[in-house]
Amino acid sequence: MGGKPNVTPFIKSGPSGGRRPSLREARFEDYEQIFSLESRYGLDPKHYEEWSHLWRENPLYRELQPGWPIGWVIETENKQIVGSMGNIPLPYEFEGKRIVAASGRALVAEPAYRSAALLLLDRLINQPGVDLYLNNTMSQEAASSFSMFECPRVPVGIWNESAFWITHYRGFAQSVLIKKHYPLIRPLIYALATVARLKDALSANRLHPGDVEVKACAGFDERFDSFWSRLKRNHPHVLLAVRTRDVLDWHFRYALRQNRLWIATIADGPDLLAYAVFRRSDIRTFGLKRVQLVDFQSLDGGTALLQPMLRWGLRKCREEGVHMLENIGRWLEHGEVMRTVAPHQRKLSTWTFFYRANNPRLAQSLRDPHVWAPSLFDGDASL
Repeated sequence: MGGKPNVTPFIKSGPSGGRRPSLREARFEDYEQIFSLESRYGLDPKHYEEWSHLWRENPLYRELQPGWPIGWVIETENKQIVGSMGNIPLPYEFEGKRIVAASGRALVAEPAYRSAALLLLDRLINQPGVDLYLNNTMSQEAASSFSMFECPRVPVGIWNESAFWITHYRGFAQSVLIKKHYPLIRPLIYALATVARLKDALSANRLHPGDVEVKACAGFDERFDSFWSRLKRNHPHVLLAVRTRDVLDWHFRYALRQNRLWIATIADGPDLLAYAVFRRSDIRTFGLKRVQLVDFQSLDGGTALLQPMLRWGLRKCREEGVHMLENIGRWLEHGEVMRTVAPHQRKLSTWTFFYRANNPRLAQSLRDPHVWAPSLFDGDASL
């Protein structure tokens, strides 16, 4: 894994030669300045209730109090926040033991203080009391600074690719033209939509319906606690993010309230056999209506029940006028399932999922791809 990197002071003075800015733990009272900073640099910040919910209603954060910082900020001598990074605690289990993981959120800094990102990352990755650091929202801009921390890539999935289905051809075609700054001429929209439709019609990729019934679920009920108990018992040698009812409700509460979450289930009588979570994740800048597959869990650990779940998700996308259904990272079966059934792929700007284990024994175990079962439920990708 390598030793702790030697992170030198990021700046000897302020932009005008004043005193050096200071690094300190973030406080809930910093919200307005953090909101303003994130807004200026396009990070789509949350309103206060949802932002503070990441910690105040987080079951693990409550357990770790006092002592768990909600993040860190860079502050000038005038008490102006010029850089920030959130610090989200996440519960995992592996080989019957609890693993405390940490994921950063919204690393941002004013241009004159961009080297502060190194200190913020250092504080996050090397904080005491944390077994595992996870980052599954890596951006191309942050990748160069991040490289010095010697964090391996997650060995399961293809985290610089996306596999997807088009579920509304004209809407998808129009969003492509807006993204590429082409004129929105009706014949051009129709031509692009027709090409995409024809490609799908000629594709050999097909989803099998199976002989199971997929039902929507309005929220996370007591069946999810029972499912989690059986899932971790069935797979003790797999690193699993805790999926109790309390954790699921905390993780997805605002997506549910805002009608941006779909929960699909397959049951045997009163017991769940599998479930999938789909999350609305539109890109407003070019009018793309998008749903992402966030998580899929099955008691047997296989993917036999995935295809009927995907058929259900595709049907719902079409009914609601969503343009595409996407699997970022292609994390099921090393991407093989998605390569088989998804007709479209695209490259991402960088590999997005990295980790670092601070415990040498855990670090050794995590080199084995069979230990991993990653999805967008990990880290902060779907928070």
